Amino acid sequence: MHSMANDAYVPVAGDFELLRGRDITTDKNFASQSYWKGVAIHFLHNRRAMVGLVLVLVIIVLAIFGPIFTPYSYKEIISYTDEGGKQIVARGIAPQIPIFGSQPNAGEFADRLFLFGTDDLGRDLWTRVWEGARVSLVIAFVTIFIDMIIGMSFGLISGYFGGMVDNIMQRLVEIANSVPRLVIVSVLAIFLPKGMGLVILTLLLTEWIGMSKIARAEMLKLKEQEYVLASRTLGAHSMHIIFRQILPNTIGPIITQMMFSIPTAIFTEAFLSFVGVGIMLPQCSIGSLIESGFNNITTLPYQILPPIIVLALQMLGFNFIGDGFREALAPKLEDM
Repeated sequence: MHSMANDAYVPVAGDFELLRGRDITTDKNFASQSYWKGVAIHFLHNRRAMVGLVLVLVIIVLAIFGPIFTPYSYKEIISYTDEGGKQIVARGIAPQIPIFGSQPNAGEFADRLFLFGTDDLGRDLWTRVWEGARVSLVIAFVTIFIDMIIGMSFGLISGYFGGMVDNIMQRLVEIANSVPRLVIVSVLAIFLPKGMGLVILTLLLTEWIGMSKIARAEMLKLKEQEYVLASRTLGAHSMHIIFRQILPNTIGPIITQMMFSIPTAIFTEAFLSFVGVGIMLPQCSIGSLIESGFNNITTLPYQILPPIIVLALQMLGFNFIGDGFREALAPKLEDM
């Protein structure tokens, strides 16, 4: 009796078939890919990140082009003079949703369309909301970009040199972090006029601290790597090592921190404008629109809704994008 292990297999015609018309030279499942390509793939497959990206892009597009869709400026008081010489102002017109050509609650202005209605002075809220969103986004992007440069440079230099330099720089960070933001605003309001400059300076003095901590932590992790030691051995200058070799490897966490800092900056601007030390009339921002709507909430309750919704969607979108970047930069094992 012969065992199966001793039986010799004899191939016959039809056992094998050539695989034609397919490229089998590369295993696509395990093909090597760059780090940033992998990050992009994980980010694009994150549903929440995509929802946040769509929300942010829609708001940015409307902030840029929304005021163009109406013939009014954000500070124009809409009115006309009737046959008797009386001036009629479009005050307190409720939001209009055109259905089969009807324009409800428009009164003498039934031939005009106000999607978000008008405020107590007769200004178009659609134009003002998207103008305010534009101002808020510009303030947030400008300040966060400058804060990224300041905080990133501060943290990288502090972590790289270490020792006494690191101790002194970190004590400065602790002092800056211990001062409440409201105190900074109060002091600045004494010497500076209220407006965009005050808001930007407040954000510049407070938002760089988180960036510096992230950059310092990444520097402490990377400065003992082999390629850094090799550069030191070859005589590379410290600034070259910091900004040309280590900085590109820390940019991922810093971008993630930026995405989380943008909604913080938007909310801070809204808060400062709401309490009366931010954007001042006739210029508008999301915060000043919320403040104006709050003052008229009993007579014109619809006025506060559009800026609050835009503010909530802005913060939600940027937070979703930040979560997506964080998960893409450090994917879990089950997602790989």
